Amino acid sequence: MKVNRKMRKILPSLILVAVLAAVPLLSLAQPVDSCTLRHDLSDFDAACIEGATVSEAETKSWGMCCMLDAVYTVVDWVFFVLVAVVALLTIFGGFTISTAGGDPEKVNKGRDYILYAMIGLAVALLSRAVPSVVAGLIGG
Repeated sequence: MKVNRKMRKILPSLILVAVLAAVPLLSLAQPVDSCTLRHDLSDFDAACIEGATVSEAETKSWGMCCMLDAVYTVVDWVFFVLVAVVALLTIFGGFTISTAGGDPEKVNKGRDYILYAMIGLAVALLSRAVPSVVAGLIGG
């Protein structure tokens, strides 16, 4: 019980420190006049193809192309991490069930791990829709 109370006090503090540490780094950012795309965004703008370095000279919407490319990159990483966690939770749940030895509490715990893994998989699949939503919101 004491650990939960301490964690409830520590976690918001850690989040606040992380955000406050990132603010000075953002002020050091230099303006960007071009970017190299890692994803094909030709549906958004014909000049925004994979591997191209887009700038204002090629298209007026180069900033949006760069932003969408960044969103796609972040979503790819989040998807990869979530799928890895799903795999680990599924393996751990199966291991817990197989080593339960008939203990109903351990079997239920293993089932819960697998249930949470499936919920995580659903979240991971939904995260793949984020770039489409962002593109729709900015008029792509």
